[in-house]
Amino acid sequence: MTGTQRVAPDRTGLVSVENGTRQITWEYFGRGEQEVVVLLNGLAMLTRSWYRNIPSVYPEYDVLLYDYFGQGQSSQEDEPYFIDRFGDYLARVLDEVVVDRIHAIGVSYGGFIAADLGRLHGDRLYTLTLSGILLTRETLFQMYQDLSLMFYRLPDPAFEIYTHYMYEKIFGEKFAEMVYGESSEQTRVKFYDRYRDKKHCLIRLTEAQDPFFATIDRDPDAYRGITTPTLIFTGEQDRAIPPWQQRKLLGILPNARQIMVPESGHLTYLERPDIFWPAVRRFFRAKAVDYDAGG
Repeated sequence: MTGTQRVAPDRTGLVSVENGTRQITWEYFGRGEQEVVVLLNGLAMLTRSWYRNIPSVYPEYDVLLYDYFGQGQSSQEDEPYFIDRFGDYLARVLDEVVVDRIHAIGVSYGGFIAADLGRLHGDRLYTLTLSGILLTRETLFQMYQDLSLMFYRLPDPAFEIYTHYMYEKIFGEKFAEMVYGESSEQTRVKFYDRYRDKKHCLIRLTEAQDPFFATIDRDPDAYRGITTPTLIFTGEQDRAIPPWQQRKLLGILPNARQIMVPESGHLTYLERPDIFWPAVRRFFRAKAVDYDAGG
């Protein structure tokens, strides 16, 4: 399988949660004979957002995807969402597909779910890979969240204007130059069309960050007990969560290694796949942070 080939899941399913009142959708790629990689969505992603990346780990590893509430075909009620429960729901999905342990990759918002997997379900993990997250209370991040919620809640054209600003914020210069114009506009329009009539999903997903950071406020050591080998990718041009904020992760996670990714903004896996995916595969094989980065 190459990066240009179409991929399709071998199995799909639904898991009922919240006393059977809501559903989580999942997709499995593989025959159940390899270790499993779970790719955890960013806030505005859904399972098919990962399809182009699956060949970067498959068929050496099977791949599992799932949508949080407010994404894809999972439940989308206008009710509170919780990041730690998204981690619990993945544990339910793993039981459904009969997988004991996984390699978890969490990018941006998905990194928060990955961190809670390490905190709450560390026994289900071989490794953790995080990109573009923080585990400290930062005022600048709170300001960015407040601004996003303001745009979501106001009537158009506020939300449409925000969809232009969002991409300017997350991309590094080299990638922005490559996609600027027709390509980025197509992506923006798809995002706008997906959420313009269900902005409550974005609101609820964003609001779920409040109890996540409240946990950190109550217990600043909440994530220091994660012993899972953890690889951290940080874009040198990340303006959504700047490198100086992400550097603090090394003082929190006791078994972590950071890779600074040049010429990349917030989405390291997308902007620098030539660095991200080879490093991830070496990390998976070693299941330790002291692997040979050049091997």
